[in-house]
Amino acid sequence: MKTSLVNTVWYSEKRKNLLLLLSEGERDLEQIKKSLNVTTRSIMPQIKTLKNQNLIKQEQENFSLTTIGNIIVDNMLPFLDTSRIVEENKDFWTSRDFDAIPAHLFSRMRDLGHYFLIEPDINHMFELPREFVDNIPKSKTIMTFVSYLHPSFLSLYLKAALSGADIVLFLSEAALDKIRKEYLGQFNELIGMNGTSIFLCEENPRIPMITVTDWFCYICLFNEEKRYDHRDIISFDESSLEWCHELFEYYRCNSKKLCQMTDDG
Repeated sequence: MKTSLVNTVWYSEKRKNLLLLLSEGERDLEQIKKSLNVTTRSIMPQIKTLKNQNLIKQEQENFSLTTIGNIIVDNMLPFLDTSRIVEENKDFWTSRDFDAIPAHLFSRMRDLGHYFLIEPDINHMFELPREFVDNIPKSKTIMTFVSYLHPSFLSLYLKAALSGADIVLFLSEAALDKIRKEYLGQFNELIGMNGTSIFLCEENPRIPMITVTDWFCYICLFNEEKRYDHRDIISFDESSLEWCHELFEYYRCNSKKLCQMTDDG
């Protein structure tokens, strides 16, 4: 009975790893054995199976992917990257509220790349996360959406603006209302600075905060109970920055620019 391509690719870790290795370029047998930490006896049957399925080919001593092999691997990679994202912190990802992420970006969560999960520090629960505070001053451009306004937030951004950073800030209705009541002076000082633009997000996406700068992104999501549990992720991968910029372009289409604000709005 002929083995299906699905069984060929997914039912053997050795075959899957060999396909991924050859997607980086052709290899001879010794290179394959060294890279995959396998013996000739264990890998040769897998090579034979992949050759029979026309997924790899051999030219003299070298093995490489066929055209079909390349197509298969190109479609494997998004699934594998997404699986890695989730499996690294499964409890976190399966307990998040993703309603505010548009479908075309939700399907590309793999673009967050190699991220770090920031767990809440019980001794500093009511402070802005250190990983966020330490990296904002190093940034030349800062784009942030915020609905969960921390007391230190505006002073941190005002300091960044005074240091020459370009800032684009998107606010929810709730954040804007809190600013009007408690931080009006700082807000008007910030909005009056060159290189600063502030928008009201009329759609009010349910995200506590998301930030992307010229070199890192920081993402806070509500959990399934619609609460912010202070578990965040930070990534420095270029793909994660691009993903966040696309999210902000989506927000911009549903936002209006703000000018100086008074106590009565």
